[in-house]
Amino acid sequence: MKLSDGVEQAIHSVTMLAHLTPQGVLSAAALAEFHGVSPSYLLKHLQALSGAKIVETIPGPRGGYRLARPAAEISLLDIVLAVEGSAPAFRCNEIRQRGPNPVPGKPAKPCGIASAMLKAERAYRTELASVSIAAIIDDLNETDTSGDIAARGCAFLDIHERRSA
Repeated sequence: MKLSDGVEQAIHSVTMLAHLTPQGVLSAAALAEFHGVSPSYLLKHLQALSGAKIVETIPGPRGGYRLARPAAEISLLDIVLAVEGSAPAFRCNEIRQRGPNPVPGKPAKPCGIASAMLKAERAYRTELASVSIAAIIDDLNETDTSGDIAARGCAFLDIHERRSA
């Protein structure tokens, strides 16, 4: 399964927003700058996250984005579904009904291939649902023993975080 670059950008952006102060917001331009990505492409995904109530948009010249709910309540699955949509990755087109010798009538049982693929997708989604942004941050804090990653993010937020009313 291949997920779009937007999923990675969205997860990193949500993780960055989780580090804001309670009244803090970050502009889409700042998020794009920090991650070195296209602002217009990232904005598309921020809008999807906003539509899914993962982030909220604060309008105005001092506006930007912040989390709409605590990081512990946002799963990787929430973000993937916001960016990629909820349609299954595998779609059975019943090709066994095509070709020169199709299976006659409507098959009594679902295609075994479709069943296996959907079972794998359920496991994939269950795993993503079990990982919160807070857990991602906790894991990073444990593995970033030098503090370099945290220092980079903190220094950037010190400059770019805006305070909303």
